[in-house]
Amino acid sequence: MAGPEPSTSSSSTPRNIAQRETDDNDLRRRWASEISTRHNTSSAAPNSFDNFARSWQRAAHFPEVAPRRSSFVLALPDDEEHGHRLSIDETRALLRRRSGPGERGLETPFGEAEYLLDYGTVDAEFDISPRTTPLLGRSYEPSYGTTVTSRISESTRLHAAQLHREHQFIEADAAADTDSEREPFIVKRIQHEDGSKEAIIVGQSTVPQTIFNSVNVLIGIGLLSLPLGLMYAGWLIGIPLLIFSAVATAYTAKILAKCVDDPTLVTYADLAYISFGPQARIVTSLLFCLELMGACVALVVLFADSIDALVPGLGALRWKLICGAILIPMNFVPLRLLSLSSILGIFCCTSIVLIIFVDGIIKPESPGSLRDPARTSLLPENWSAVPLSFGLIMSPWGGHSVFPNIYKDMRHPHKYGVSLWVTYIFTFLLDLAMAVAGWLMFGPNVRDEITSNILRTAGYPNWLSVCIVAFIAIIPLTKVPLSPFLRTAVQSIARILTICIITFTAIVFPYFDRIMAFIGASLCITICIILPVAFYLRIFGSSIPFWERVVDWVLLGVCSVMAVVGTVWAFIPRERIGLS
Repeated sequence: MAGPEPSTSSSSTPRNIAQRETDDNDLRRRWASEISTRHNTSSAAPNSFDNFARSWQRAAHFPEVAPRRSSFVLALPDDEEHGHRLSIDETRALLRRRSGPGERGLETPFGEAEYLLDYGTVDAEFDISPRTTPLLGRSYEPSYGTTVTSRISESTRLHAAQLHREHQFIEADAAADTDSEREPFIVKRIQHEDGSKEAIIVGQSTVPQTIFNSVNVLIGIGLLSLPLGLMYAGWLIGIPLLIFSAVATAYTAKILAKCVDDPTLVTYADLAYISFGPQARIVTSLLFCLELMGACVALVVLFADSIDALVPGLGALRWKLICGAILIPMNFVPLRLLSLSSILGIFCCTSIVLIIFVDGIIKPESPGSLRDPARTSLLPENWSAVPLSFGLIMSPWGGHSVFPNIYKDMRHPHKYGVSLWVTYIFTFLLDLAMAVAGWLMFGPNVRDEITSNILRTAGYPNWLSVCIVAFIAIIPLTKVPLSPFLRTAVQSIARILTICIITFTAIVFPYFDRIMAFIGASLCITICIILPVAFYLRIFGSSIPFWERVVDWVLLGVCSVMAVVGTVWAFIPRERIGLS
């Protein structure tokens, strides 16, 4: 098998070129030996449990904002199925460049693979041209049929070029510190008709895996507070608000895929960087941290409240401490072992909804019966509590920080729209069923967690209540510990301190509804609607149809007001807004 053609842009001597060809041949021989051992595990069963776990493992790294790209593997040009791969670690000795006195050594995954990818030497003065930076060029062009300069602002192109350079010149220690628990992306080189070359990420996830990952992101404990949000808003405001939340977030999930449809972009943070510069990356990181912290606090509160309702005596405080103690060792389990258990999150949430329906049908009289519904109202009974419903109804839709990764990892990106439809229809029907059933069963007495009503109401089978508590107890174990294996003492201490902070916050702020209202109003609206629309307007600008730009600006204005008002209301004492 012939080695790849040397890059015309390289300044290497003929001797170095010959060495490159030798290295490539060695690499390909090693590649051939890998095929027989990896064929059965990688490509024989695309939808096997192992591949589902790998797919979720790749999607689970969305919070990473730093431009680290150490988890890439290389696909050879004749690898049509993308099922066999050789890791950067295995090729580092073959592909490491020896820098001359005037050259800058490339100690990064892209740099170490320069021979295979044919990038050549990147000069210190980075040339922002279509030939040197494919970013925001070809991949966007088929969608809109216009040139880069007519669609992309100069600042966006500058940030894109800087991001492209970061992806090639990552610090040496980041490249050396490869994470064996991190499921790698596959990188493949392509050459365009004009002779320019670029490296692209090859998707590996099938449509079922994409739907699974998307549903696993959206289905969570936020649906347990939907009956309360519906009660605050009433039928005439609550149901349209729930529909608006689903439609708006589905739209922004779609435009996020448009924005990230470029070979150099991978994560949500990449979009923030090319749209608004490096400061936007920091802000995005803070938002992700707050969202994850808030979700973990809510999980601990839910766990403690549910266990205390079923087994009174110890008190919610002690159960929170017990939950924190359980979560600490779980954070030292490798992510790969926990990825398969993440399917339990979907199963548990769906089962809780079904159990609530069964309880409502079994019980013949109110409260807590679907056969004898409680009193409800078309309009809010307390208008001052309506802003709380903004965050409560938005809280189940917080998954957009993961959607760029999910989209980039698809084998067939053109099927992303179908996957999105299936995901949102299933999620919306589940959320709607929970909201309607919970309010009909308990009316004005619905609590911040609908499961708390179930566990504190007599007349239900005890074994169903035990199942609810068991499912609630499992959810934190499938959501909180999803992180790479920790090696150093500093990392271990930081992880333990994080769990301690989460537990302490759950003790100081014990109100589940306020936590979810804050997450939904301030974080979900910002991450899921405001920022994606802002990225879209910034990147595509005047190429967006006029009517769509009007809709986007209206969406920005309305959601910004909802976010501010909902966040403020989440911190107002209950007594001041007429709540007991």
